Amino acid sequence: MSTSAPSKAVEVVAASPERGVGFRLIDHPAVIRLLSVGLMLGVWEWYGRKVDPIFLSYPWAIVLAVPAMLRSGELQNALVVSLQGLAVGFGLAVIFGTALGMITGRYRMIDYLLDVQITALYSTPNVAYLPLLILWFGLGLKSKVVLIFLAAFFPLVVNTHGGVRNVSRALVEIAQAEGARESQIFTKIIVPASLPFIMTGIRLAVGRAVVGMVVAEMFTAITGLGGRIVYYGNSFATSKLFVVIIVLALVGVGLTESAKVLERRMAPWKETERAH
Repeated sequence: MSTSAPSKAVEVVAASPERGVGFRLIDHPAVIRLLSVGLMLGVWEWYGRKVDPIFLSYPWAIVLAVPAMLRSGELQNALVVSLQGLAVGFGLAVIFGTALGMITGRYRMIDYLLDVQITALYSTPNVAYLPLLILWFGLGLKSKVVLIFLAAFFPLVVNTHGGVRNVSRALVEIAQAEGARESQIFTKIIVPASLPFIMTGIRLAVGRAVVGMVVAEMFTAITGLGGRIVYYGNSFATSKLFVVIIVLALVGVGLTESAKVLERRMAPWKETERAH
């Protein structure tokens, strides 16, 4: 009889915190995001109506500009042109950037040979390459694809290299002791272990690729969404200019979220290891 009472007391004490937990805003991130966006749009609408429309538009005027742009086809056509170059340049960057990062991370001699060049090119602003790209590839699609490729290539190389270098040496030595071939070590150990780093590199490369795309379109062929920015800016069509900017932001967010979903599917074990 004397031992049962303390155990019941412990159960009551352990269960009491759960009863006291009520609604906590921190447990509903979607609500927090909606409130934040709503507050931002409200302040923007209030302040934007007080400013000359040449200098700043406001959300409702931007919404009204969308149907006219869709009817004329200018928004869809510009988006398709931009996405075509982005898909080619970014796709090539993922393939070659990941491959080079794997090689330099795995083989020390190749790393020593290319480390300085990669660091120098990664540190150079992409805009500095534009005059050369125009001379070499002209003002068309080629120069845009190359600039997008360069913008996304180096973050992928650096992150993939870091992921490969982070692989435990003990795992590789055990595989070698068991007679595993180099190809098996790559596919069974190095690639799975470095996958989270590769996906982080892809997320970083997405943003840089979109920036490279806009810069190339603004300074080369004046096409796509970047070309629309130049055109609307020169004609003081501020509402339409904001429409293009918002579309670019949505493209970047959509691609980044897609990379996050892909990471959760390809490396689900990382979700259980996170601190928060």
